[in-house]
Amino acid sequence: MDVKCQCGHIAFQTPTATPITVYHCHCTECRVQSASAFGTSAIFPSAGFLPLSEDLRSRLKVWTRPSKDGVVIDCYFCERCGCRIMGIDRYPDGRIDETVCFKGGVIKGLKYEGAWHMWTKSAVVKIPEGAVQWEEQPPDE
Repeated sequence: MDVKCQCGHIAFQTPTATPITVYHCHCTECRVQSASAFGTSAIFPSAGFLPLSEDLRSRLKVWTRPSKDGVVIDCYFCERCGCRIMGIDRYPDGRIDETVCFKGGVIKGLKYEGAWHMWTKSAVVKIPEGAVQWEEQPPDE
């Protein structure tokens, strides 16, 4: 799938043709980052994508933030337009996650059917009836 920021300075293919999962996060961090009611992300395997190529790394900036559970999230964005591209989790023991989390809006043709919802206890919009959802972080995330 094609990934592209607003200005086109960042453009590449996702590591696989389809994501492992797509989710809408209703936490306050994602709401602020997306300037919307929730943030949409698509999870892909990181194999073959990480470590980032030197060319891609040179065009990205990174903002790092801690999560509630001690994981550090490296949030990558375009150096020119500021568009958030992806997040990569780093664990306290130094491991890097086996997945990469791309922001949904930068992926051309991303399908939202079956997307699940997390951090719904912070939701400011109604969650669709029958949607897979968790009040906080889903298990194994």
